[in-house]
Amino acid sequence: MSALASHGGPTALARRALRALDAVPYALLAIPLRLAVAVIFWNSGTTKLANWDATLDLFENEYKLPLIPPDIAAYIGASVELSTPVLLVLGFLTRPAAAVLFGMTLVIEIFVYPQAWPTHIQWAAMILVLLCRGPGAFSLDALVRRRFPDRA
Repeated sequence: MSALASHGGPTALARRALRALDAVPYALLAIPLRLAVAVIFWNSGTTKLANWDATLDLFENEYKLPLIPPDIAAYIGASVELSTPVLLVLGFLTRPAAAVLFGMTLVIEIFVYPQAWPTHIQWAAMILVLLCRGPGAFSLDALVRRRFPDRA
């Protein structure tokens, strides 16, 4: 009798594999999710800082956001891209940070690069999971909730 047959065949093996995957706790999945989103925006923020004149030129000539002067938009964009990744990595104020990044992603998609929707939908999907499910148990948010259950 083969090893596969002695374990119930391919269907049983598939069921066991699915049960094992279902058993992976969200707390473990949230860590690389938080890191992935953080890296995307951190890299963009550090690129802005590396050449501020080029950043201002981009906001003046390419990004052209409505209602916000280009220099103000550049400062806001860089500030968001450098602060929210830190919060995500720490798992602190994760849902507010995710909400801000979701809004920023929508602005980028609608007003700046609408043709880049395949990338933006990936960002939005990751951000929405963090917004809806939070940072997971391995986070400062979870620590605060455990330490101050009535206030969190």
